[in-house]
Amino acid sequence: MRGGGTRDGKTADTCRARALVGRLDPEAAYFGPGDGGRRCVLVFDMQDSSTLPTIAEPLFQELGAKLKVHPVMNREDLRKGLASLR
Repeated sequence: MRGGGTRDGKTADTCRARALVGRLDPEAAYFGPGDGGRRCVLVFDMQDSSTLPTIAEPLFQELGAKLKVHPVMNREDLRKGLASLR
């Protein structure tokens, strides 16, 4: 599903990427080449993992994106998690 101002849909893809970045309000966003295509790395706070489908599905369906999700935690969250093991 591609559309937009150019024949290959890059303008529409750019608009979709901007909309995603605006919706997620990431702490950091990095863009560059990767794996023979374009790569975007977004660092954002996902309060509830059940929101992942609302983030991922539009990327799969509209952009044919491949996603890698790497959950991480800050120092405070790590302390809480380790304290619960005691």
